[in-house]
Formats: sequence, structure tokens, C-alpha cells
Amino acid sequence: MRFFSDNAAPVHPQVMAAMAAANTLDTAYDGDALSRSLDARLSAVFETDVRVIWVPSGTAANALALAAMCPPHGGVVCHRDAHIQNDECGAPEFYTHGAKLLLAEGDGAKVAPETLAAVIDAIANDVHRVQPHAISITNATEYGRVYAPHEVAAIGALAKAKGLSLHMDGARFANAVSTLGCSPADVTWRAGVDALSFGFVKNGAMSAEALVFFRTDLFGATLQRRKRAGLLLSKGRYLAAQVLAMLDGDLWLDTARAANAAAATLAASAGARLIHPVEANEVFLRATPEEAARLRDAGFDFYDWAEGEVRLVTAWDTDPAHVAALAAAIAAL
Repeated sequence: MRFFSDNAAPVHPQVMAAMAAANTLDTAYDGDALSRSLDARLSAVFETDVRVIWVPSGTAANALALAAMCPPHGGVVCHRDAHIQNDECGAPEFYTHGAKLLLAEGDGAKVAPETLAAVIDAIANDVHRVQPHAISITNATEYGRVYAPHEVAAIGALAKAKGLSLHMDGARFANAVSTLGCSPADVTWRAGVDALSFGFVKNGAMSAEALVFFRTDLFGATLQRRKRAGLLLSKGRYLAAQVLAMLDGDLWLDTARAANAAAATLAASAGARLIHPVEANEVFLRATPEEAARLRDAGFDFYDWAEGEVRLVTAWDTDPAHVAALAAAIAAL
């Protein structure tokens, strides 16, 4: 009974079927009909004209977006626990050719305008200091917290006032939108976001994420950066097919709702053990090593997060019987 990571979840059958349907001769790279349709499909989702490229991983989407926003001598302000800081092996620094990550604090891996301003305003505007060029936030965050549209808008207003670009790491964007029940536009470009790493792999796809540019001037050079990085796949239609399948009938929201509902069931059983409010599909609990061992002995797989803490992640296909069993086991600790 696995609650280790939504990265390990199976590919949704509709995505598999779409890839099979794409298994015909077409133009290579991103010149095929499916890839060419991404701009229009995602423009409809976001209610504005966007430019889109597919990439095979969230790390690639984040790093390419930041490379479009920040020069090698610049900096990107993000949370101390952001994925780009702790879990991407220096990819943002590598793809930007040396830009520095400038770290801010905040509960649940969320940053607020005042904490961002404190980092930015402390940097003297001279040639000796790395100057910030962008802000990056994660929605849902690395601790499963969700930014509401007004929270993103406050950060977007700060970014605009400081002359900075705003990137959103949306590895679990579907989970965030499912929780919020808002238009995807309300929590992105209407709130000041310039580029979104729109995650699908955790949510039912196999190997495709969408890098969505609301500021289309950032798009052009990213095509060359993607090629130079070795990320322009020959048969890109299979990646485009995955994204389109996830969009069809709002499958991306249906799968996110299922994952979120499973996490909510676990949260309801946890009581005072909860470390963070459960707003997406991640549950962080206080558990001693002995208690964690008891859960593992009962057949549950999960991640030890920090000393005395565990992380449980639900996915689009998590078995309700497994959820009920884990909820009962947590309540019985």
C-alpha cells in the first residue's frame, strides 16, 4: 500500500490511449499537429493567448522558465524549501549559466510579499551584489499548501513594483486549482504570473509537462535553450498527446480531485499529528520512528521526512481501501 510519491503512480489509461493514437507518421520534433495545437488548447484553458512548449520533466520546465527570466549574473528569489533550491541538483543555476537563488522564509513553504521584500530590499543596488530578476513560487507548495488568487496577486504586485518576473512551479498545479475551485487564469496571469510550469506527470501523464508563457516575449529564446539542453525530443507528438489527453474533459482536474480527496481522508484521521494543513495531496505527520515502523509493518510505504516526521502522498489512482486502512492505522497509533 504505497503512499510514497505521486511520481510513481501509473499512467492514466486515457493518456496511454492518446499515445497509442499518436503512433502514426508525422513531422518530427515539435512540428507535428498535436504539438502545434498546444497553444490554442492551453489558451482556452487560461482564457488568454499563451505560448507553450512541452518538456519531459518539471525540473526542465522550471529551469528553462528561469533561464528566460534571469541572466547569469542575476538572482531568483524563492522559498528556502523550494524544489528549485533543494531538489533539482543545481539545474536552475546550470540552465541560467550561474544565476543565484536568493532564499526567503515562510510557513509551509509559502512566501509572503513582506518576506520577499525583506530579501530584495536588503540587496544594495550596486555592481558588487547579485541583483534579483525573478521570483519563483510553488503552487501547491512542497508542503502541500495552496496559494489563493489574492495571495498570488499580492506577490505579483510586488514583482511588478520591483521590476521582476514571476514564475510559478506548478508540479501540483492541478491539485491547487482543484482545491481553490477557481479559474486557472485567476491564480496565474490575472495575478501577475509570467510563466507556469504546468505539471502533468504527478497527475496521470507519463513523461510530459507544459511550460506555459503568459508573457510571450519569453518564449522565443526558450526554443533554442530547450534544443541546446538536449530536451527537444524527436517524437514530440507523444508528449503533446499526453498533455492534450489530460486536458480533454478536464481529466487533469478529475485526477487531482481524487488525489486530494484521499489526502483529506488521511488528514481527518490524524488529529494533532498534522504538521501542515492539508490543502492538496500531501500529508505531513508527526510520528516517532517506532510508530513509523508500526505503519510499515502493517504494509504501508511512505517517506521519512525529518526527525519525527513522515510524508504521505496520495495519487489519482490511490485505492480507497488502502486509504481507509491507513486512516484507521494512523488513528490507532
